[in-house]
Amino acid sequence: MSKMEVKTSLLDNMIGVGDMVLLEPLAEESFLENLKKRFDHNEIYTYIGSVVISMNPYRSLPIYSPEKVEEYRNRNFYELSPHIFALADEAYRSLRDQDKDQCILITGESGAGKTEASKLVMSYVAAVCGKGAEVNQVKEQLLQSNPVLEAFGNAKTMRNDNSSRFGKYMDIEFDFKGDPLGGVISNYLLEKSRVVKQPRGERNFHIFYQLLSGAPDDMLKKLNLERDFSKYNYLSLDSATVNGVDDAANFRTVRNAMQIVGFMDDETQSVLEVVSAVLKLGNIEFKPESRVNGLDESRVKDKNELKEICELIGIEQAVLERAFSFRTVEAKQEKVSTTLNVAQAYYARDALAKNLYSRLFSWLVNRINESIKAQTKTRKKVMGVLDIYGFEIFEDNSFEQFIINYCNEKLQQIFIELTLREEQEEYIREGIEWTHIDYFNNAIICDLIENNTNGILAMLDEECLRPGTVSDETFLEKLNQICAGHEHFESRMSKNSKFLNDHTLPHNCFRIQHYAGKVLYRVEGFVDKNNDLLYRDLSQAMWKASHSLVKSLFPDGNPTKINLKRPPTAGFQFKASVATLMKNLLTKNPNYIRCIKPNDKKATHIFTDSLVCHQVRYLGLMENVRVRRAGYAFRQTYEPCLERYKMLCKQTWPHWRGPAREGVEVLLKDLQIPREEYSYGRSKIFIRNPRTLFHLEDQRKQRLQDLATLIQKIYRGWKCRTRFLLMKRSQVTVAAWYRRYAQQKKYQRIKSSAIVVQSYIRGWKSRKILRELKYQKRCTEAVTTIAAYWHGTQVRRDYRKFFRANAGKKIYEFTIQRIMQKYFLELKNKMPSMSPIDKTWPARPYLFLEATHTELRRIFHLWRCKKYRDQFTEQKKAIYDEKLEASEMFKDKKALYPSSVGQPFQGDYLEISKNPKYQKLSTLVEEKIILADIVNKINRANGKGAPRIFLLTKNSFLLADQKSGQIKSSVPLSDLTSASMSAQTDGFFAVRVKEGTPAAAKGDFLLSSDRLIEIVTKLYRTCLSSTKEKINIEISDEFLVQFKQDKVCVKFVQGSPKNGSVAACKRKNNRLLEVAVPSP
Repeated sequence: MSKMEVKTSLLDNMIGVGDMVLLEPLAEESFLENLKKRFDHNEIYTYIGSVVISMNPYRSLPIYSPEKVEEYRNRNFYELSPHIFALADEAYRSLRDQDKDQCILITGESGAGKTEASKLVMSYVAAVCGKGAEVNQVKEQLLQSNPVLEAFGNAKTMRNDNSSRFGKYMDIEFDFKGDPLGGVISNYLLEKSRVVKQPRGERNFHIFYQLLSGAPDDMLKKLNLERDFSKYNYLSLDSATVNGVDDAANFRTVRNAMQIVGFMDDETQSVLEVVSAVLKLGNIEFKPESRVNGLDESRVKDKNELKEICELIGIEQAVLERAFSFRTVEAKQEKVSTTLNVAQAYYARDALAKNLYSRLFSWLVNRINESIKAQTKTRKKVMGVLDIYGFEIFEDNSFEQFIINYCNEKLQQIFIELTLREEQEEYIREGIEWTHIDYFNNAIICDLIENNTNGILAMLDEECLRPGTVSDETFLEKLNQICAGHEHFESRMSKNSKFLNDHTLPHNCFRIQHYAGKVLYRVEGFVDKNNDLLYRDLSQAMWKASHSLVKSLFPDGNPTKINLKRPPTAGFQFKASVATLMKNLLTKNPNYIRCIKPNDKKATHIFTDSLVCHQVRYLGLMENVRVRRAGYAFRQTYEPCLERYKMLCKQTWPHWRGPAREGVEVLLKDLQIPREEYSYGRSKIFIRNPRTLFHLEDQRKQRLQDLATLIQKIYRGWKCRTRFLLMKRSQVTVAAWYRRYAQQKKYQRIKSSAIVVQSYIRGWKSRKILRELKYQKRCTEAVTTIAAYWHGTQVRRDYRKFFRANAGKKIYEFTIQRIMQKYFLELKNKMPSMSPIDKTWPARPYLFLEATHTELRRIFHLWRCKKYRDQFTEQKKAIYDEKLEASEMFKDKKALYPSSVGQPFQGDYLEISKNPKYQKLSTLVEEKIILADIVNKINRANGKGAPRIFLLTKNSFLLADQKSGQIKSSVPLSDLTSASMSAQTDGFFAVRVKEGTPAAAKGDFLLSSDRLIEIVTKLYRTCLSSTKEKINIEISDEFLVQFKQDKVCVKFVQGSPKNGSVAACKRKNNRLLEVAVPSP
């Protein structure tokens, strides 16, 4: 449907038939065909009157968005296409506006989508009801109760990956405004046998797998669990993982939901400890032992598992071990203790696991009820949502299927009763005569099962309670005696001869003809499952546990409250629960959702006719349609009916001015519909046969086509007329604009022509005037020239005698003066920069100015240097003096010198006085430190260097240890004679000491430093300043060094040192050290 199209009725754009009441002809084949047609077009919802049929699509459909919620909000039930939201909205509005308590009954077999349907109903109600912090908290708690119950009550089955294994009924309570206040949950018949055994291809309850997959490692360690599923006997391994299901993520969701619902952290931990104990119970195994008296008894094989369980639930190991090995029977004042054999011990273990989990689940429901219950005591409106097992017919049906089908019989009974009652009430309300409707009343089947005297459940309880030998066979014999004559009971062992040779009916089975069909029940296990016994020893052992939750689950284990009466049977309890449920439902207005699964493969787009037909039969949908159609198939209020069909009559089209009922009467009379086909109610028109409605729809469709043709014709005429008028107006506008354009072009041509003529005339006039002016100017110039020549001749004639004596000298001096002025002005404009190193100077213009030009250049350079020197501070002058001294000593002599020119001489590189590392050394040196740096002192023995601190003061130089700061050598500057170094790029230099001085005892010093130029320069200047004597600076690639008593030759050669680009010293022999310097 396009976004602009508005759907105003269920009948608009209908795929198949949206309401099965209108199906024609009504047959099982047409019913299935209609469901299949709608399913293939993704229409998964279909109505039977006010009942919604829901097909499970096994995929997500975009029909549950917030926009869809708003679309169905406050709309009539039949106004839009069938949807579960329409039923939820109808129920909510009836509860809010008409103050009627509602119940929504959701039925269908496992995998049909009951749980999802209940979630959709609750989410819709939560979306449309009021807002506010408190209301939102209540809604969130109600919605978050679902993940918790699903984790503990749902499991993967062959038919459904998230199958509810319990029945759930939730009463949601609202205030007078329709805002939720809280809720109450009731649970029915948890399938606790699944805890200890699962059919092949199915799983245990979700919580076991979620706990092992999603719990953190420290939590698993605390619970004495391992992550491997194969370690636990209660978990089936063939279906341990499910495609598309993330158990770890689901565990986090469940814990978060428990927190939102209101579980405390210690409560959550206690629940997980009980779950762990149940899981580990399956790992307890028994071995047989024989006593002296010949009786068999059992013992626990591996007591480690038993010990871990006892640690989890806080019970003494000996107490639980005895409870697994002995059974105590009390009768009046006597106690008899008997041993349990291996089979009985396994039965006791499984019974404990089932009871522990079942009671935990009931405790969870009660705990959730405490959190979500309404806090106010005011009167409340109630909406109940029932999500319970559908009718079950398996190949092997046992006690569970029997009581599930009994519950569905009761629901069918109440469904028929309430549907007929609703029909009758509507007929009476509208003033329509009520006609009797024939239908199958399944009360006879309910009586067969629940009769207090001779019902099947009563006989099962009687068989369980009577003394003597009790077995499933004796129970079946009793059924054959009492129920043999019942028309809905069949057994091959009964006295009814027609079943004696029925081979489809085994001897250990009986068959009941339910409303949905015949079901064969195998009697094996009926008695045990109905008894549901847990030995009193195990109850008392659990009550002794220090674990508060476990102890609260077994109040019957309290020795002070021992009840010798036999506990009520499972059948009796379920019958009482169903009776309470039926009583509750009868007080509410019912709404029905019938869930159907299209195939057994859980696949999309597959519709299995036989499977759907089977579900249609046992859900009684055909019966439902027949009941609905027994009177009038269709009813509608007068206003929408008149609005829909008014175009079929000229008197009502396009507007009817009178009451809507009179308009409908005029309409039907004009259409000549037989009077017996319809009846007038007080507010509705009732149509008996669907054919009549479809006839009206066909006529309406044809009339709509005619009206559409008429509208198209009028529209096309209007469009053509409008287009013609527009073209006419456009033509007039275009013509006007064209005429204007043509006149403008003509005017432009005339104007341009006039301008051209004017320009030619003006040009001719201007040229004429120009010629006249030029002639006048030439005449004036000629006169002036002649006069000038004449006056010059006269003056020269008069003054010729005065210029003949000094004319040459005057002209020469004037010329020279002008040349000098021009020279100085040009020199001023071309003056070079003030930098002393700038050697540029303007070129000499004349040869006779050579001496002047040279002298001016010299004077300017001296003046420029003076200006530059005036800028220097005393410190900067000293630096330049050192640089100048270094230049005189090393320029063009030492290859290392050019690299030192751009580096300033800092002197104290180590900051001895400030650096705490050298505090001790600073205190030892009293004089001002001129230079401090790290040098390498070359060892004669191997040629390797050792780092030393080189200190130069005003009167001496010192060598100190780099690490300790201890002074190794101190030499007065007056004892130094010379310094030797190579001419290459290395940093090696030798400092020679005068012979006979105290310092000469150790010999000369061979050192290496990257700052050789600065060290030698400062050493030279300091010696000169201190001693007034110069030390010799020797630059040679081969020199002698005095080491104590021996002289060693230091030779510098170019080569490739091992360490790359750094010069390296190597000892060749006792008298030769060779320094390899990298080639430049």
